[in-house]
This record gives sequence, structure tokens and C-alpha cells, in this order.
Amino acid sequence: MTNGLLGKKLGMTQVYDGGGRLVPVTVIEAGPCRVAQVKSRDRHGYEAVQLTFGEVPERKLSKAELGHLKKQQIPATRHLKEFKKLGDVQVGQVIKADLFQKGDWVDVEGVSKGKGFQGVMKRHNYRGGPETHGSMFHRAPGSIGASSYPSRVWKNKALPGHMGSERVTVSRLKVMEARPEENLLFVSGAVPGATGGMVVVRKSKKG
Repeated sequence: MTNGLLGKKLGMTQVYDGGGRLVPVTVIEAGPCRVAQVKSRDRHGYEAVQLTFGEVPERKLSKAELGHLKKQQIPATRHLKEFKKLGDVQVGQVIKADLFQKGDWVDVEGVSKGKGFQGVMKRHNYRGGPETHGSMFHRAPGSIGASSYPSRVWKNKALPGHMGSERVTVSRLKVMEARPEENLLFVSGAVPGATGGMVVVRKSKKG
């Protein structure tokens, strides 16, 4: 078995918890995932399980990708990712959402929404300058360096630039509801990415 699954973010809704409180949740289509490869310490130097998710027409894959899957008699799939190997697992085995139960804690990894080029107020939460009394300093970053020393801008200075579209992991979200027959997980709170984006759901490292 493995410690996680590949899935797709379907959107957000809300459910009642045991105490009658309304909790915002993200609905994730978790699996089913097929085992495409089992890596061993003897042959590969480490142990892992490679899972596939999201079947697509064969024409949408490269010959190398298609050859790798056909060798294991796995249908053409868009996404492949390695997970930790836990116990016995066989190539071709299908792993479903019943890997997680209601009340489990999970870490969800995804690619955040891209926001393009943004200024310092949006990207780094700068306060900005006065809006009135003739001020001509509003949304600019302001002074970014010293004069004779160091005669350059320090590394990691918060400046305008590309924002979003980066891999983000949200730790320790609670599984509020699990529907294995529909491959659905209802996870408390928000997870990275847009609706329809791929996510990775793993058992939480923080318990």
C-alpha cells in the first residue's frame, strides 16, 4: 500500500460536523489510481510506488510515456507520481479513496493559481503610501537599497514579480467525510489550485 493518492480538486462546499457547526470543505476526487511501477532498494536504490491518475487518449502521450505504461499493461494516463511504499503492493493494483477514513488528517499538495506579474502591495502585502494631500507615492516599492554600501540590492528583497503558479502544501487538514464508492473526499478548508487542478493527498506527517 502507499501513504497517498493522486486526485482532482472539484470545488468547495460546506458540511455539518458532529457538533452542528457548518464547516467549509474542499471536495477532492481521490483516485482510483493504478500502480504502474514498484521500485525496490536492490534495483533502484530506494523503495517507492508509482501511481497513475486520469486516463487520456493514447495520442495525448509521448512514445516514451506510452511505452512505459504499456510495458506494465496500464492504460494511458496523464499523471504519474511516486509515493512511499507501505507493505505489499503489486503492479496493476487499483488504490481507491478508501485509503482514507473520516477523521483522518491529511496533507494536500497542489499548484496555486497563477496571478501573473503583481506589484508589492498584492504580492508582499506592502501597506502603500498616502492617497491624498498631493502625495505622489502610492503603490510603488519605495527605497530598495543603500548608497555606497553595498552598492547593490540585497538578495531576497521583496519586489514586484511573478506571483502564484507554484507548488504549495497545506498541512494537517481533516477528512470531514469520505465516500469511497464515489471516490470522493471532503477535506476541511481550502487546498491550493483551481477547480479541476491535480492535487496530491497524503497521510499527514503531523498526525
